[in-house]
Amino acid sequence: MTTLTLSQLEAHLWRAADILRGSIDSGDYKHYIFGLLFFKRLSDVWQEEYEERLARYHDAELAADPDEHRFDIPKGHFWTDVRKHTTDIGTHMNAAFRAIEDANMRLRGVFQDVDFNNKERFPDAMLEKLLQHFETYRLRNADVEPDVLGQAYEYLIAQFADDAGKKGGEFYTPKMVVRLIVECLKPEEGMSIYDPTCGSGGMLLEAVHHLERQGKNSKSLSLFGQEKNLNTWAICQMNLFLHDIDDAQVARGDTLLEPKHLVTTSANGKDFFGREGTIAKVLGIRTFDRVLANPPFSLKSWGHDVWSQGDAYGRDRYGCPPKSYGDLAFVQHMVASLKEDGVCGVVLPHGVLFRGGSEGKIREGLIRDDLIEAVIGLAPNLFYGAGIPACILILRKRKIADRQGKTLFIHAAEEFIAGKKQNLLTTGHIRRIVDCLNGFEAIEQFSYVAEYAEIEGNNFSLNIPLYVDLGSEEDTADIATEYAKLLELRAERNDAEAALDMHLRELGYGT
Repeated sequence: MTTLTLSQLEAHLWRAADILRGSIDSGDYKHYIFGLLFFKRLSDVWQEEYEERLARYHDAELAADPDEHRFDIPKGHFWTDVRKHTTDIGTHMNAAFRAIEDANMRLRGVFQDVDFNNKERFPDAMLEKLLQHFETYRLRNADVEPDVLGQAYEYLIAQFADDAGKKGGEFYTPKMVVRLIVECLKPEEGMSIYDPTCGSGGMLLEAVHHLERQGKNSKSLSLFGQEKNLNTWAICQMNLFLHDIDDAQVARGDTLLEPKHLVTTSANGKDFFGREGTIAKVLGIRTFDRVLANPPFSLKSWGHDVWSQGDAYGRDRYGCPPKSYGDLAFVQHMVASLKEDGVCGVVLPHGVLFRGGSEGKIREGLIRDDLIEAVIGLAPNLFYGAGIPACILILRKRKIADRQGKTLFIHAAEEFIAGKKQNLLTTGHIRRIVDCLNGFEAIEQFSYVAEYAEIEGNNFSLNIPLYVDLGSEEDTADIATEYAKLLELRAERNDAEAALDMHLRELGYGT
């Protein structure tokens, strides 16, 4: 066994995916590779802890006591136990996964969709080859530090997102975009950080890395998240665990319809069956120092039917977004989740900056309450599965005195380098954008500080070209914005055609 470098571990993990190629879809690789990696790490670290405690106590029973370990692996369900079998390997692997989940409340559900008990997909010969590959290296703390393993895991998540193409955007936001948002928000020691659509946990981890780069105590952060997709939630839990983060509170569920991070109090009352006792009463949405997210762009099935009747948690203060666009529902949830001195950073499609109707009214309310501190327009093709340009809104509950009644617009659409599949942000691009936000000043053809009256005069549109002079002498359109508008119009046309088709079928026309 040898000590692993980051590059060795990255290559090792990616070669594991090669073993699976041709047997399962590339979009499914991550569930199996992540599950095996996690199982191997747990077994190796437990054994390392056991040997250390055996040397200290000279008592095998005490050294194996669950209270002596960060997590428990039930007897008969270690990696070495699975390796004793040459037939029905998948059955024994599944049994080990379930036993570990049952023994550790913190790990419940992490092996969500990992099922190796399908001999057509995973014949014993393939599983033997896969397990042999994972045994190339030991994964104890002495062999690979949590941070190195965590970095390799993040690399693997990025690789799988790239391999999955459009679907990759559902669980992964490019690292440099995440870093840009975190540097705009400047989390500090002791703060609470919340991501309501946390995916694989990249934004929460970047807040940790931000403090680490400054030599500050990242363990002092309190991390919170929620993720609707159960498989993605499981990846997030593994990701945090492999970064040696045990105390993050990441809930499963639909943030817009069933927010999990709430403020509750105990009161005497009757339960559903009329029985007297102490019950929990929800007081409202829990608030945090920093809130950051990359919600799904223009989500259609977001919960309009429920919100249109009035949100039970009061998050619809500025109105109910339209049925076909859930973007501003997420924004309003994030605003409701901010402490009075809190700051929020959210990635959104450009349409939220200029669309009218109910979205226009919500945007007007946010502007009137002086919540929008900055609008940052990003380059196109930075995200998996979304070639259109996106923007970042920075919202602050309580602006400092000289920024009150003002909004900074940053035209960062040209801040990128071209990549093979995605455009990329560099540290230099991030530095320029963050420095501009910190300085909060106009820079020719890059940024502009607009007063409230000017935004009101533009009918509360936040369309960046209305404010930043892009240097064109002719009255030419901003291509990125116009393209975004075109896609919005196409989506509206498709919705209208679908509705018309449905009505015609109800009348007996068509099939």
